[in-house]
Amino acid sequence: MNSTVKPKISGKYDFVVVSNRLPVDRVIEADGSASWARSPGGLVTALEPVMRQNDGAWIGWGGQPDLEFTPFESEGIHVVPVALSAADLKYYYEGFSNDTLWPLYHDVIAPPSFHREWWESYVEVNQRFADAAAAAASPGGVVWVQDYQLQLVPKLLREIRPDLTIGFFNHIPFPPYGIYSQLPWRTQIIEGLLGADVIGFQRVADASNFQRAVRRLKGYVTKGSQVEVPLVDMSPGVRVFGEIKRQGSFRTVVARAFPISIDASSFEELARTPAIQERAKQIREELGSPKTIMLGVDRLDYTKGIGHRLKAYGELLAEGKLSSEDVTLVQVANPSRERVQAYIELRDEIELTVGRINGDYGTIAHVPISYQHHGFPREEMVALYLAADVMLVTALRDGMNLVAKEYVACRFDDDGVLVLSEFAGASDELKRALLINPHDIDGMKEKIMEAIGMPKRDRAARMRSMRKRVLEHDVSRWSADFLKVLESRAHHGSQGHLL
Repeated sequence: MNSTVKPKISGKYDFVVVSNRLPVDRVIEADGSASWARSPGGLVTALEPVMRQNDGAWIGWGGQPDLEFTPFESEGIHVVPVALSAADLKYYYEGFSNDTLWPLYHDVIAPPSFHREWWESYVEVNQRFADAAAAAASPGGVVWVQDYQLQLVPKLLREIRPDLTIGFFNHIPFPPYGIYSQLPWRTQIIEGLLGADVIGFQRVADASNFQRAVRRLKGYVTKGSQVEVPLVDMSPGVRVFGEIKRQGSFRTVVARAFPISIDASSFEELARTPAIQERAKQIREELGSPKTIMLGVDRLDYTKGIGHRLKAYGELLAEGKLSSEDVTLVQVANPSRERVQAYIELRDEIELTVGRINGDYGTIAHVPISYQHHGFPREEMVALYLAADVMLVTALRDGMNLVAKEYVACRFDDDGVLVLSEFAGASDELKRALLINPHDIDGMKEKIMEAIGMPKRDRAARMRSMRKRVLEHDVSRWSADFLKVLESRAHHGSQGHLL
């Protein structure tokens, strides 16, 4: 760090969150007027108390291209919009973020694309977010940057405002070095992340993968969860590498797992309402009152293993082990990144598979798959969770998978069976789920049959154990744990004022 650089201190917010999207969505009314509505999601729920307590600000994109909005207040949160053009969305968001980083970080399930103009846009947009955070944060403030779209922001922000304490949380996996090394800008991303004081990951393996990349690309020393980042020494002729041992030569960065969670109590509270329970009964009746309802809830994304799930179910129907009269699979597939070619092809493939299975094994009164290519309100999702006897989470790679935790939180009746991919971060915590390798179709079929036939006593024991974990380790605890570590790294002694 160049100690001669003077921080540009102009902001007034002690706590600033930076994410690609704002915590509010712009809603266009029937008369053409516009308003802002709070976005659903655990991150907003977790950080709202901290934001209110510290008069915090949230920086992000407003959701529509080529529109600039002045900062405003929404339900006690100061909102600072960052403008993105249509070109930014094409290159920074749809391009580099979602057609380069997303597939690369998810084990190259789909091939990533590497385009220099995408990278240049990513750098430019990250600088825009960093500038906005630098302008908003108060002297010695805390800034928490969220997710893979903004991995350069920590370094860029530190260069402008070395007085700040900076955190970063990666909501998606961090890949093994053999995969990560394919990225042409691999070193720049690592340097960007190391601008933070604390870097959070979903799983221990993700943090280990990151630390290995640091050692391979930068040669820095890692000790446990800590990375020793050499400070820039401006004296002539001094080389700055890992072997420098003088006091003050290093800035220590914490890189470790902080598994994210959900607002579990709010899901349980909804599930206990009579109206939601009645709706769950109606759903069963609308589906023809099958003996077993299986449920899949995913974004329509190639990482979710929807095709593998359908293949296993289709084979069980073909083998006569299941019938459409007895078992219905409800597949909710929320539309996702519909202008990206890989997602267009995936939708076509999934819809063809659903149509074939329903055509081959359906009857006049029953179809094997109820396919819903749209999202549902939270209340309807909770009713679906209550109606489902078996929850199928078959992700090929997933940072966490909060759907698995939502299902568990809703099952206050200690019933239902969770079939969970071992490649989802949730499997580290929900060990009493039926764990599967979704690539092993025969193994998945066996677990599905085990779930359908599981005695109630076993279902209850497994669900109680998982519910204890989810309720104790909720999203508020996640944010508190991260901010506690982040505050311990603060440079200006105001320890614990965010908690």
